[in-house]
Amino acid sequence: MSRKIFVNLPVKDLQRSVAFFTALGFSFNPQFTDDNATCMIVADDIFVMLLVEPFFQGFTEKPVSDAHRQTEVLLALSLDSRAEVDAFVDQALAAGAVATQPARDYGFMYQRSFADLDGHQWEPFFMAQDAVPPQA
Repeated sequence: MSRKIFVNLPVKDLQRSVAFFTALGFSFNPQFTDDNATCMIVADDIFVMLLVEPFFQGFTEKPVSDAHRQTEVLLALSLDSRAEVDAFVDQALAAGAVATQPARDYGFMYQRSFADLDGHQWEPFFMAQDAVPPQA
C-alpha cells in the first residue's frame, strides 16, 4: 500500500498563507478547502494542511505552539538543484518569509532555511545522491 503524509500546520490567516504558498508555486486541492483549512499539494503523496488556529486546536488538547517563539517542527523539502533551492528561498523571502539560518554547504548537500508567515521553519535542500558519504 502506498502511503501519503499530511502535515498539519496552524495558521493565523488562511488567505494570507494561501497567497504566500501560491507565490512559491504550490497549488491547493479545492476538495479539502473551506474557511477553516486548505490542502496544499507538495507532491503526489505529500500534503500540508493549513488549518486556522481555532480549527487546529480542535484536534489536540495541548496548547498550539507559537512558531515565532518555539520550534515545533522543521520542514525539510528536497529540491532538484542548488539553484532551485536558492530560487525557492529567494521567492519565499520576497513573499514575506524571514531567513532563519545562513546557507549550509555540506559538499553532498546544500541547504537554506526560512520561517513562513506563521513562523514555521522550512529547510529546502538539494542532495547529490552520488556524493553522499558512504555509511560507516
